[in-house]
Amino acid sequence: MTTTALNGKTIAVLATDGFEQVELTQPVEALRAAGATVEIVAPKAGEIQGFRHHDKGDKSVVDRTLETANANDYAGLVLPGGVINPDALRLEPEAIAFIGAFVESGKPIAAICHGPWPLIDANAVSGRRMTSWPSLKADLTNAGATWVDETVVVDNGLVTSRNPDDLPAFCAKMIEAFAESRHSRS
Repeated sequence: MTTTALNGKTIAVLATDGFEQVELTQPVEALRAAGATVEIVAPKAGEIQGFRHHDKGDKSVVDRTLETANANDYAGLVLPGGVINPDALRLEPEAIAFIGAFVESGKPIAAICHGPWPLIDANAVSGRRMTSWPSLKADLTNAGATWVDETVVVDNGLVTSRNPDDLPAFCAKMIEAFAESRHSRS
C-alpha cells in the first residue's frame, strides 16, 4: 500500500557492516512506500554487509558517508539492529554525534532490536520508556531508561521494537512518528 504520509521528507538509516538484513530492508521499503526519500548513511563509502542472524546476507549500497551527512538534512533517523552493526557504531564518534544531533533537535528516531544500543552513547535514553532485544535491557536500564517487553514502544518521537517479528508494528509507528516531525522532550 502506497501512501503520501512522508512525501517531501528525507529519512536517514544509519548502519555499518553487520546490520540485520530485514531490519534495514523492511523499514526502507515501508518508508519509500509512504513517500519518503531514504538515504543509507554509513561510516564508509561503497557497500555495507548485511546479516541474516549469524549468516552473511546481502550488501546494501551506502548513499552518503557520515563525513558528508548532516542531520539537518533529514526528518528522522532509523537505527537497524544486528549485534555487530550497533556495537561498531558506538565506537564511531561521528556516528554518535550524528545521532546526538537528532536527539538535540527533537527529530524522531526509530531503533529496533540491538539498534537502541548507540542511543546510550548519544545520551538519548535517560527517562525514556523503551524496548529492545532482551540482552540490552541491563544496558538501557543502567543508562536511565525504563525497559519494557512490548512489541513497539513510542516515547515522544522515539520508536523502539524488540526483533524482526515486530517489524510490521515498528514500521507503522515509525511512519507515524516521522509524519509528526519534531518532538520536544519534557
